[in-house]
Amino acid sequence: MIEARNVWKKYGDKVVLERINLQVKEGEFVTLVGTSGCGKSTFLKMLLGTESASSGELLLHGKPVPGEPGPDRGIVFQQYSVFPHLSVLQNVMAARGFAGRNMTGLLFGRARREAYQEALALLEEVGLAHAQALYPAELSGGMRQRLAIAQALLGRPGILLLDEPFGALDPGIRADMHELVLRLWRQYRLTVFLVTHDLKEGFYLGTRLWVFDKTRHDPQAPDAYGATITYDLPVGKVDRETLTEIDRDLARTANQMERDHEAL
Repeated sequence: MIEARNVWKKYGDKVVLERINLQVKEGEFVTLVGTSGCGKSTFLKMLLGTESASSGELLLHGKPVPGEPGPDRGIVFQQYSVFPHLSVLQNVMAARGFAGRNMTGLLFGRARREAYQEALALLEEVGLAHAQALYPAELSGGMRQRLAIAQALLGRPGILLLDEPFGALDPGIRADMHELVLRLWRQYRLTVFLVTHDLKEGFYLGTRLWVFDKTRHDPQAPDAYGATITYDLPVGKVDRETLTEIDRDLARTANQMERDHEAL
């Protein structure tokens, strides 16, 4: 479904990602872990279409990923991407309008009726049917993330991109969201990419885990080299020694990056 061929991403002289080579089959649940600044969110944006590779190829179904977001790729951010002036139901319906390239997000006639029914069904799925008339300011953090997930799913995407969506949630609510995402992944047969800083969360949720890490460092030019995927692991087949090694590698990289920038 997705293939990267020697993908690099640079911003001027700053190298964020380098030598990314991978293949992902439809229906996989891939979790991305790594230290801050190692390109996890950048890679997600490249899949979404808001960023493009500086060199190499990133392919979706054998063709370059479109250079803009599309209804086939839904995304949920850590910061709640909802419209504060719209109710829960209106927020989800507006997502359908924007998915249809209507810059106002407004729907009329049959399209509006269909979006209304689909939005109600999705709110039921994510546990927000009782809150359809409320506004985002009246919702808890977990409820807002449920709303953001409903927005992302309304266009029936094949790919769901999750950029640290649970980072601001309390542990109990976070566990509930884990169960919700796993259920929706199976129910809608999604291909999921989840960015997280929590290694345990990555192993719990995914079928496959990628570790983004920097393998090359230049103390005089800390941005001269980017991160690559140092581990590509099937979840459930990882021994404790490998987990310890990953933790050690990520801690070393985080400390090295901090020392490099302090030296400058």
